[in-house]
Amino acid sequence: MAVCLLLFTVLPAFPAEKVIELGGASGWPALSVQDGITTGTGRFGYTSLQLATDARRITNTTDMLLSFEGSQFTDGTGRYTVDAGDSRFSSAAMMGQTAAAFPGGTGLVLRGQKGTMFGTENWSGSFVMEFWLCPSQVENGEMILNWSSSRNADGYPLYQMISATFDANRMVWNLTNIFSGYTGQNGEVVLKGIQTLIPGKWSHHALIYSVDTGLLEYQVNGMTEDLLYVTRNNQEGGRICPVMLGVPSEVEVCPQYTGLLDDFRILQDSRLVEEQTYRTVLQGKDFSRYPVQGGRIESQPLQVAAGSELVRIEAEINQPLQTAVQLFVRAGDNFYEWTDTFPAWIPVEPGTDCSGITGKYFQVAAHLYPDGAGVYTPSVTRIAVVYREVDPPLPPFAVNARAGNGYVELSWSASIDDVAGYYVYYGERPGEYLGRFAVEGMSPVAVGNVTSVKISGLQNGRIYYFAVASENKNGQRGNLSAEVYARPLIQNN
Repeated sequence: MAVCLLLFTVLPAFPAEKVIELGGASGWPALSVQDGITTGTGRFGYTSLQLATDARRITNTTDMLLSFEGSQFTDGTGRYTVDAGDSRFSSAAMMGQTAAAFPGGTGLVLRGQKGTMFGTENWSGSFVMEFWLCPSQVENGEMILNWSSSRNADGYPLYQMISATFDANRMVWNLTNIFSGYTGQNGEVVLKGIQTLIPGKWSHHALIYSVDTGLLEYQVNGMTEDLLYVTRNNQEGGRICPVMLGVPSEVEVCPQYTGLLDDFRILQDSRLVEEQTYRTVLQGKDFSRYPVQGGRIESQPLQVAAGSELVRIEAEINQPLQTAVQLFVRAGDNFYEWTDTFPAWIPVEPGTDCSGITGKYFQVAAHLYPDGAGVYTPSVTRIAVVYREVDPPLPPFAVNARAGNGYVELSWSASIDDVAGYYVYYGERPGEYLGRFAVEGMSPVAVGNVTSVKISGLQNGRIYYFAVASENKNGQRGNLSAEVYARPLIQNN
């Protein structure tokens, strides 16, 4: 007789992996932190997260801000009224979601309230005029800015003008009779750009004047193109010729220009050179499209089963050259006790298995960094939290019940799993453990990490049904044991 032996290798059974998806087909839920982040279009058309452009913000030195966001052309400070003329919005923005598009007609006409740079007679002080420009063409005579007025000089009206126009594919600034006491070139100050302006390409322009030094400077993309000390001798340290604006009048923005304009801003203050916003413009650090410090998102705490173990974080990320995305995760049992730094954030590599990260709650974060020039942003289309739930502990294999006078003594074999304690369920009907009157408490009774207990205060003559469940250190309670029963009776003494 031939005997065939079949040998089986028993492999440990691991719980199935579970996934919580953020983004992708599921969309992005509400985030607990969304700093410097906006939405875009990612892979397969899903909504992605990416860096928000470093759009200008209103500070106490902001005189005017045309951000071109929203449904109407307005000044963000509310200090200038705006007539939009034939201007319209365009989604091809440099900052934020929309820019202004000009077809070469009337552009914008602005009127300032008293206290604004162009709404106050005899206004003087430091200022910054800056904007992003993307021309459709660079024709001689196209005009980006125009302001004209007059002021009284020794009893005579003196014509004034501030303009920015194109000439020979470059920007030219003309400030006529703007600086009190300046007589060079018959009161006319001209600053000319060096870089050739290219149709269809964005560039940042800033005209900066400091009343403390008399320096008037024109920058393109943070680099100085032209400058002049507006002093009596046109040299540093000479007697400063301050700005002195005359009768308030309208400011025209892009009255003769075809192309896009974004984030037109004026800063003004008598001591503006002390302001951080002014210094960053002067140092060429305020014109990048995306903030160099990047942006961050943090999910809400994601509840899972107690004691769950993180397997890995998966992510669908697009990273243009020099950009970066760093992922973090943290876990714990009670997120109400969490702070910004506790539990500590743990950096993780997407797709790489993790170990030792367990809890009832997981939270993920992503920090997005632009390239060194602040021109490109990474994007995140999907983040998936892959985890395993810890199997609940097995119940005792055998439970015994012995009735006494008004009580039942229960004993059981210890669970083969590592448990922190046991719960005793009792009731007066099979499978219904709704007992309420035992001295030890209502069903179920937490009895601790023991293997026997007396349930007292029971009524003699009634039959009671019992089952026992195990609980692990994570507070996870397992299935019930096989049911046992007993009937307390009056005992002979």
